Formats: sequence, structure tokens, C-alpha cells
Amino acid sequence: MADGAGTMRVLIVGGTSALAQVLKPVLSGFAEVLTAGRAHCDIQLDLSAPAEEVRIPEGIDSVINLAAHFGGGRDSTAMLDAENVNVHGSLKLCQACTRAGARHLVLVSSVFASLGSDSPFYGIYALSKRHAEEVAELYSATQHLPLTVLRPAQIYGVGEPFRKHQPFLYAIIDKAERNEDITFYGSNDARRNLIHAEDVSNVIARVLQQRVEGRYACASSSNVSYSEIARSAIAAFGSTATFRFLKDKPDIADNAFGPDETLYQRIQYFPRIGIALGMEMEAAHRAERK
Repeated sequence: MADGAGTMRVLIVGGTSALAQVLKPVLSGFAEVLTAGRAHCDIQLDLSAPAEEVRIPEGIDSVINLAAHFGGGRDSTAMLDAENVNVHGSLKLCQACTRAGARHLVLVSSVFASLGSDSPFYGIYALSKRHAEEVAELYSATQHLPLTVLRPAQIYGVGEPFRKHQPFLYAIIDKAERNEDITFYGSNDARRNLIHAEDVSNVIARVLQQRVEGRYACASSSNVSYSEIARSAIAAFGSTATFRFLKDKPDIADNAFGPDETLYQRIQYFPRIGIALGMEMEAAHRAERK
């Protein structure tokens, strides 16, 4: 609840994202929620626009920034676009919060921001996300804007909107649903850290309600292997599919992260949706749509 009487007012920037669609109803249980984005939102907002055009309404208690550019390549255009949206856009939003009198900014970053240049998954997305964190933290320290930086792991959820950023995961699910055998390159049973959008949304809700500030990991408590994902999908659909590793192909590298429950202990909420339940939820969703 906001200080004083009345309902908390929350603005979700990046309001058409897959995570926003899950987050909005969770926040609506205790707050008035507005969305902002380039189209199909309550407020038109483009983080790549000039700073003076990046404005938010007054009377907003908390702003959540879900907007992001995912890089998409190693050429200079992709790098410039990622820096413009992720870094410059975050700084513009910080300024907009100050102008409008917002009292809390939650920057949803990525666990990839912790990757070093030696990681095969390091690229402009990881680098720009880390740079965005640092710029926002510098602004927060000098301009006294309460800030929370969250680093979620790879987010998945129910339905097609999550396919865009997790295509390989949903390809596994598709094959399990169609009773098609699943193959993985190499002999390494690669590990990933996946966190469900419902868990991320509940974490964000508690961060807002408790006005938690600081930088925190927001990952699953355990990493899952490709074989575990395949088994869970096959079980969820009652599939006859099998999976195997093509050992004559190059290995797929791990992208796993150690547990950090600092935030979960503070807000007294721990992720509840493991990969088996996540697959069951997706299977139920697809069954309802048939």
C-alpha cells in the first residue's frame, strides 16, 4: 500500500511483454495498474525517444521497467540498439521518475548481467543489461531515487507469448505434445536455470509491497538439465516421445547459476513452480485450447 490513504498506483513499462501479461493481474490485487509502451498500452512511451519525450504521469508510486532490447546479433546496429533501449532508456526512465515524483523504480534486468566475457552466452544483451544496472544505480545514489534491480533467470510461462525468447524450450514441448522424438546435440546434458513467470510476478509484487531496495538475484533454486526438461514435458503430455543425444554433434554448453536466496528470505517468498509443474501447466493450457 502506498504511504497514506488510497491504493498504490503502479506503472509497468514494457506493458505488452509476456511477463507483463502475467504480472498485471497479480499487481491488480492490491494496486491500480497502468501500462506503458510503444503501442497497445495505457500510455504511449518509447525508451528510444529523446529524453524530453520520455515522460510518465504524476501520482505513480512505483514504476516497473520490463522493456528490453535482446540484442539479436553482434553487428554494430544490434549493439547500438541494445545500448539505446537498455542503457539510455533506463536512464531516461530514471529521469522521468524524478520529474513525475515516482517513489520507487524496479528495474527488471537479467541473470545474464552477471556473465563474464569468457561465457559463450556473453554478448551485447548481457553487457547492456549490466551497464543499465550500473547507470540506474549511479542515478539512484546521486538523485535519491529508491531503486530495486532484479536479475531473473530465463523466464518461461504458459502460452505462446513466451516462445519468442525461449524457442528451444517450446520446441521440446511441441515435440512432446506431438509424440515426436526429441534430440539434443552432443553428449553434455546441458543445464539451464528457468524460472516461471508466475513466480517472478509474485516476487515483484512483494518487492513493491515491502519497498525492498537493492540488487538481487531472482533465479530458480535449482538448475535443470535438458533431459529433465524432456522427461517433464513427456510426462505432462502423456507422450510416447523419447529423447536422445546426438553424440557426434558438438556439445551444448551449460548456462547454470548457483542458488542465491537472499531476496526470497527477505520477502518470505520462494519460487514454487518447478519444471514438472510448469510443463503440466502448459499441457493443461494447450488441452483447454483444443
